[in-house]
Amino acid sequence: MNSLFSKWTSTLRKNSLLLVLSMLLPTFGITNSVMAAERIYASYSALNLSISATTLENYANNGVIDDELAIYQQYLPPKQFQELQQILLTPVKVSPVVASQFLHTPQGESLLSRLSTAIKTKSRQPQPRFYALRSALIAAAAEPEGLTLLNLLRKYPTKIIHVDLARSFAIAGELEKVINQTQQAIATVTQKSNIEADTITKPLTQLPDLRGQGKFKSQKYTLKFFDSTRQRLLLTDVYLPNVQSPAPVIVVSHGLGSDSSNFQYLANHLASYGLAVVVPNHPGSDAKQLRLSLDGHANEVVKPREFEDRPLDIKYVLNQLEKINKSDSRFKGRLNLQQVGIFGQSLGGYTALALAGAKINFAQLKKDCQPKTLNKSWNMSLLFQCSALALNSKSGQQYNLRDERIKAAIAVNPVTSSIFGKAGLSQIKTPVMIVGSSDDTVAPALYEQILPFSWFATSPKYLVMLVGGTHFSTIGNSNPGSQQVSLPADVVGDASQARYYMNVLSLPFFQAYTARKSQYTSYLSAAYTKTISSQSLGLSLVQSLSKTELAQTDLNQVPTLAKKTPNSIVNFSFWMLDVSVALLNVMIFI
Repeated sequence: MNSLFSKWTSTLRKNSLLLVLSMLLPTFGITNSVMAAERIYASYSALNLSISATTLENYANNGVIDDELAIYQQYLPPKQFQELQQILLTPVKVSPVVASQFLHTPQGESLLSRLSTAIKTKSRQPQPRFYALRSALIAAAAEPEGLTLLNLLRKYPTKIIHVDLARSFAIAGELEKVINQTQQAIATVTQKSNIEADTITKPLTQLPDLRGQGKFKSQKYTLKFFDSTRQRLLLTDVYLPNVQSPAPVIVVSHGLGSDSSNFQYLANHLASYGLAVVVPNHPGSDAKQLRLSLDGHANEVVKPREFEDRPLDIKYVLNQLEKINKSDSRFKGRLNLQQVGIFGQSLGGYTALALAGAKINFAQLKKDCQPKTLNKSWNMSLLFQCSALALNSKSGQQYNLRDERIKAAIAVNPVTSSIFGKAGLSQIKTPVMIVGSSDDTVAPALYEQILPFSWFATSPKYLVMLVGGTHFSTIGNSNPGSQQVSLPADVVGDASQARYYMNVLSLPFFQAYTARKSQYTSYLSAAYTKTISSQSLGLSLVQSLSKTELAQTDLNQVPTLAKKTPNSIVNFSFWMLDVSVALLNVMIFI
């Protein structure tokens, strides 16, 4: 979220000609990228202007300002006009295969449909401009230099395009509102975390350092469990520490499109401190399933049944471990399966909360999944959550997926707002930690973690914010040999720092609430997170937050929370592109 975007939109409102020009020139990303290959016409009220694509291309590639562009140059500040050249040529790294896959999903088509309301082809009909936008994005992504605004110009399949500036600015205004609300919410969390930190009087210097490996060696076993009832092969990694007494068990549930290898770092760290770690591979939503989908061998990236099957995977694995804990000589009763914690990321975060007691809220889903409601929301994760409505076709099915063995849960970047809603989340009675990332466009922090945190009735509860983190910061690009689709560095963010945070926060949380070692609660404080927070990836923690507090934050009283990733120009000029194109690489991993 970049304050520069807000400054531009404020300036645009003050000058109608500059407003029109800035829509002709790609200030708002996707809205401007869908231009004709030869000429772009724009209308705003009674004002009609045009500019040729060749003029923009000559300026981008050669710095040439011809007579046509010079007319508009006088209305733009010199610095911002210079940035235009970089904006036109800056690529978004995305595979054309992944782009095509996403843009043919319900989520992608819904987004294209909304954005195409601002673009008028010669026929002025919605379907041609919908298909034209999709084909231009896919073709531009296949260019050697990647998806750029100029490539979208070159690949747009009509010679003339008409841009509805009124609708374009309505979309820009909606996004600006989302940006401001998110900045305000993150600022609230940051402020309250600082206040909570100042109330801690006990010195933290005496706390042992949890960054390094613990004293216990561990052995990794890969077990094969087959649930014949659901026809699910559950390859499961078990990290067993060399401890004398039965070890509490921590289950890790990966996200869609990843696998158990993403969390080897966390499993090794927890096991070195005496906790047994169990990491199943969910066969209907792992890296292999995603590869099949991208290759055209699967009709869906993920089926609605995964909302049920994933928690059932964990239950089945725990049941099987209870058996082999008694019969297998490798284990010899070394697993304490009555003291279980769960850690999950993204769809795995949903899984963790469901097992902790959150119930699927079909009433909330029906309300939020109405077409009129979806068309007003820029929370694209709703489209994914709405797919769970298909489960409701089973008459009388309640989907209570809670497992009594789960004593504590950590959910990182989870989807929660409609799949659970306030009624569903309030059912959780165990300690819970929610982790959000400020730059998450897949499961937006404001809607999916920050507001939902205020709905939790349980205590203790913790909200952790990675300021500058993305949806993929905690998983990175996995390990060699994984089938995970590779992600660009700026989509991942500072993975090294994010993984460090997960290690040093998950360990005391599970030691305190699963292993029942109360001395570890000192680490679970705003004061501690303040001492380990870095410049590259900020860290905040709060133990309570209300909707009233969120509404009262004054953005003018806090430092701007601009993105910390290096492509700052892309982050503001491609904001809409970030939602509709960078998500080509990331939305399918939710």
